[in-house]
Amino acid sequence: MKIDLLSTTKKQNIDISDSAFGRDFNESLVHQAVVSYMAGSRQGTSQQKTRSDVRGGGKKPYRQKGTGRARAGTIRSPLWRGGGVAFASRPRDYSKKINKKMYRAAIRSIFSELLRQEKLVAIENPVLDKPKTKEIAKFLSEFSLSKVLIITDEIDINLFLSVRNIPNVDVITVREINPVILLKAQKVAVTAEAFKQIEEWVDA
Repeated sequence: MKIDLLSTTKKQNIDISDSAFGRDFNESLVHQAVVSYMAGSRQGTSQQKTRSDVRGGGKKPYRQKGTGRARAGTIRSPLWRGGGVAFASRPRDYSKKINKKMYRAAIRSIFSELLRQEKLVAIENPVLDKPKTKEIAKFLSEFSLSKVLIITDEIDINLFLSVRNIPNVDVITVREINPVILLKAQKVAVTAEAFKQIEEWVDA
């Protein structure tokens, strides 16, 4: 499969793998991958106190009968102000397991759908001598890329610093790819070297 490479110098195209970018969209598999990723992103450190964790409350606040009030055995009951929480949250692990093959298949499915919807484009690697927002903004405007996720093969600090001030433009490496960031992106621009790395990863 061939895809046009957006370049400022000359018109050319690159070959990409059918097995990586020509798959059917598997909605249920992509959903599993997204749920697994988002669940794994949760800290799970929330903790509240139950009635047994709250300090005090050992003594019965008043006698059982004859006061006209509802009976009470402790001032730390969940019914009382300053009491414990009835169903208190505890630190827990929210992560959901997904097999590596399934995760890679979900990424293949997303990339294939992006290509079908013409949201996936190949671009030449923007080379910057120093961080320059004006230069990268001009480069993106030439190809009408206003809201775009740029995927590169390795970290380019000059590119990262140049785009961080442009709204709706993000730069990540192949290692940072996840299903959520791909699905959120309105347009995904991938360098030729990054395409090769993605193919090696998802076809492994």
